[in-house]
Amino acid sequence: MNAATRYIGPSGLDPVMNKFFNLLPKLGISVMGSRLLAVRGRKSGEWRTTMVNPMTTADGARYLVAPRGHTQWVRNLRAAGGGELRLGRKSETFSAVEVADADKTPLLRLYLEKWGWEVGRFFEGLDKNATDAQLAEIAPGFPVFRIG
Repeated sequence: MNAATRYIGPSGLDPVMNKFFNLLPKLGISVMGSRLLAVRGRKSGEWRTTMVNPMTTADGARYLVAPRGHTQWVRNLRAAGGGELRLGRKSETFSAVEVADADKTPLLRLYLEKWGWEVGRFFEGLDKNATDAQLAEIAPGFPVFRIG
């Protein structure tokens, strides 16, 4: 698997857990800032949803990181250029710009600091203490979007 096609699909109990955790934001329950991402399908035009962990940097910039790689929501977001973050009945429309691989290293480190306990298994054995070189090496396999 190369970085441009890296995708780690759900396995084991993941599908059951995903259904449960996708239900929480629909009910208005956020786990450490989680939201339900809604993006129009690039082929169907239908709304597609999945739970995400939006991240805010010290300067207030907001990002979405795809720890499983080039997923369907990533492909849909690239095509749509934006979507919605939902929590219960509240919905926030946003536009998205993909971050260049060369700029991802500090963002991946911050994401691992905040969410490593949940998504660390997708980071090829790396954690928040990885070197910049290690994070730069894996960056192409981890899409990141600045949202606003």
